Amino acid sequence: MAFYQVIDILGTIAFAISGVLVAMEKRLDLFGVVIVAFVTAIGGGTLRDFLIGNAPVVWMRDLTYVITIMTTVVLAIIFANQLKYLRKSLFLFDTIGIGLYTMVGIEKGLQAELLPIICIALGTITASFGGVIRDILCNEIPVIFRKEIYATACILGGAFYFFLLLFPIPEAYAYSAGIIVVIGIRLLAVRFGIRLPNIYRDKKL
Repeated sequence: MAFYQVIDILGTIAFAISGVLVAMEKRLDLFGVVIVAFVTAIGGGTLRDFLIGNAPVVWMRDLTYVITIMTTVVLAIIFANQLKYLRKSLFLFDTIGIGLYTMVGIEKGLQAELLPIICIALGTITASFGGVIRDILCNEIPVIFRKEIYATACILGGAFYFFLLLFPIPEAYAYSAGIIVVIGIRLLAVRFGIRLPNIYRDKKL
């Protein structure tokens, strides 16, 4: 159980940092930075908990998440200049976040005794919708609705996790492999320009 909690906290940190970076890029004030970081980190998990009837939602029952987000915001602001030197740091933290949160959402689905396909959907929601809310608040088209490989990576990573469970290997290994697959697919897709088909290519709207 401690392993899954660590993954959850790491995902919270990664998404909180991505929220801070977007908010600072948009030149929001301190309150705006905190709000964007917060909704990015807990938005997907909140929606997931509502869908499975897990109320009050997890961050309301466990202040660890609030403390983690606030601490991350402070440190990200203090070291903002250092973060800028990381090549495409927003993309990096966002990608790490979706990898970690996909598997967190799947684990929550398994705890609720849901079917694998529903667990994968919950994992995708957990990973994607914090970023959707972040982008909407910052007046951007959410990445999940563009042509980039984003939610698709979550789905494939989740499917690979359940595939590995068919074999006699430790569940923690399958869990870690699912995270790596999500992150790897997203990185490779961006590196080699792999995108979903554009349905408007030959249409004039």
